[in-house]
Amino acid sequence: MNLCPCGSQRNYSMCCQPLHLDNAVASSADRLMASRYCAFVQGQAHYLLATHHANFRGELTESELANACQQTDFCRLDIIDVVHQGDTAEVEFKAWYRESTGLGVLHERSRFVKEQGRWLYCDGDINQLSPMPQRNDPCPCGSTKKFKRCCG
Repeated sequence: MNLCPCGSQRNYSMCCQPLHLDNAVASSADRLMASRYCAFVQGQAHYLLATHHANFRGELTESELANACQQTDFCRLDIIDVVHQGDTAEVEFKAWYRESTGLGVLHERSRFVKEQGRWLYCDGDINQLSPMPQRNDPCPCGSTKKFKRCCG
């Protein structure tokens, strides 16, 4: 079984792939967030650009997004909080990744808007002070090991 990288424990073909293939529309901002994370993992730069609101992407290009996908080894997504208010929403998440110096985390509160029936990512505020796991905590990379015995 090919589990979806978003962490849903569902098969990719039944989870984020229909969104990536433009055969479906994300039902909520948190579903869009999860599918965008999955797109980063899988290098789906076209999807990332298509789901980024045009008023907020500036000069961002598909090739820049593709490069970012290749340079980051994401290993886990934790959605912490979701607040929907009509056609706007905020999603707080932690995206864990591996780099040469060890495990890192992108902790962001993202803003989304729904236009013409589709959720779009606008922007977000990054939490620079997000704590790393403690030595005896489970490792966020998804292994069953303690953090000190894995990525710590």
